[in-house]
Amino acid sequence: MDRRERAAGDVAPPSPIRPKLTIPAIRAAKGASPLVMVTAYDAPTARLASEAGVDLLLVGDSVGTAVLGYESTVPVTLDDIVHHCRAVRRGAPDGHVVADLPFMSYQVSDEQAVTSAGRLLKEGGADSVKLEGGHRMAARVAAITAAGIPVMGHVGLTPQTAGSLGGLKVQGRDVAGARAVLHDAEAIAAAGAFSIVVEVVPAELGRLITARVPVPTIGIGAGAACDGQVLVAPDLLGLTEGHVPRFVQSYADLATATREAFAAYAREVRDRTYPAARHTYAMKPEVLAALQDDDVSSAP
Repeated sequence: MDRRERAAGDVAPPSPIRPKLTIPAIRAAKGASPLVMVTAYDAPTARLASEAGVDLLLVGDSVGTAVLGYESTVPVTLDDIVHHCRAVRRGAPDGHVVADLPFMSYQVSDEQAVTSAGRLLKEGGADSVKLEGGHRMAARVAAITAAGIPVMGHVGLTPQTAGSLGGLKVQGRDVAGARAVLHDAEAIAAAGAFSIVVEVVPAELGRLITARVPVPTIGIGAGAACDGQVLVAPDLLGLTEGHVPRFVQSYADLATATREAFAAYAREVRDRTYPAARHTYAMKPEVLAALQDDDVSSAP
């Protein structure tokens, strides 16, 4: 089913808003009902996703490519994430908001990582933070967790360091690579992460990781065996045009609908059918008469 067919089909009513998930509740979801996570960068998207019953809202550094027009996530700053996190929190005051630690906001030292994570909770209003990396980042996970800040891990394809991985491509396809991703997931879980995003690995490896670690896995291009799934909101809404990864499922075609709406607006402005009478406000006749009298009296 393509975007248009899905968009034109029957639309299910919104799911009831679920109570905010606590960290213990997220941990308890392991092997139970799959967790649903989407990215959100603004208040309207956060509100609609929350109203639809989405469990977790990720203020991802994917804001760089999805919203800000960057070629990668690398230019995204901590201030960017704080800014968008505030908007998401306003849109979904009762949602569980996970905020990404962007590139070079945590790699330098444990102290830097704790300080950056603290800003995301204190200034951004996040409930938890996410960082990329495996066993080399285990100390960062442990330090942030020790400071009382919940951490979601991220292994497999890590976009912030995609250059060192050979680009945005599937990870863990050979024995050595698969073992490395497994080791990364186990190290991050042992360091105290409450869940782990597993990105772009073979489905079989996603299943193995999910079986090996004691915390929920949230897959993106990692198969259906993970304990949950995450997608970038513009991708699932059909706003991303051009190449999209094979794991993306578009559930609407908002790019076409949005373009058509803008075109209709432009056409009606130019042919003066918008604004119509119903879009305007009337003036009391006596006020108009007084103004017209002013014009006459002021004439030379």
